Amino acid sequence: MHVETSETGRRVVLVTGGAKGVGRGISERFLAAGYTVLVCGRQQPDSLPQHQGRSAEFLATDVRDRAAVDALFAAIAERHGRLDVLVNNAGGSPFALADKASPRFHESIIALNLLAPLHLAQKANALMQAQDTGGVVVFIGSVSALRPSPGTAAYGAAKAAILNLTQSLAVEWAPKVRVVAVSPGLVRTEQSDLHYGDEAGLAAVAQTIPLGRLAEGGEIGEACVWLASPAAAYASGTNLLLHGGGERPAFLSAASVNKE
Repeated sequence: MHVETSETGRRVVLVTGGAKGVGRGISERFLAAGYTVLVCGRQQPDSLPQHQGRSAEFLATDVRDRAAVDALFAAIAERHGRLDVLVNNAGGSPFALADKASPRFHESIIALNLLAPLHLAQKANALMQAQDTGGVVVFIGSVSALRPSPGTAAYGAAKAAILNLTQSLAVEWAPKVRVVAVSPGLVRTEQSDLHYGDEAGLAAVAQTIPLGRLAEGGEIGEACVWLASPAAAYASGTNLLLHGGGERPAFLSAASVNKE
């Protein structure tokens, strides 16, 4: 297959898990940038990302199911004739201490956060390599890849692997396809209470971040839009950290000296 434009003339992006949380913010920013936005998930969402009367298109898919992913990309090729950007956003993990979680639990976390994104990237690359304009694969990483991740150890390990995967695929798939990662720190979403508690808990957590607040999903989206744009044409194999300055080291608060 060799095609150059979609029927609408818009660039096409697929955002996995793009109807809620960080993914919704990413989808909304791509809509604002003029893309045809496709989102996938296991269940039809109550509402879809929108911008100025334009809405994302939903495709029911369990990204861990290889046959379902194959069908997803077949549908994209049939309906749109191209794919310009894949944002591998779907993922996550509930809190579970490593010594208490079962092997099956760990396997499921690795499957969702590493193996599924790899399979999706393979399918996207096959479409993009056939296009004169190539394409961009964006992996959503996490600061959990770069620091201890107690309670989500398998998730942190999977995200660390994603960063290596980003570098490896950037070499293998160049020059047609660029591969990049965006690694958010703490992000405020509709499910923030599951991780940080009530508003008081959120406020306390925000004070551990140098910029004094959690990120918004749309800010992660802005980074993805930029990395997918011609303005970032030389960015490949890179990881963009978006963590508001990081997290204040705990020893600074615990120490009895050097207090301001």
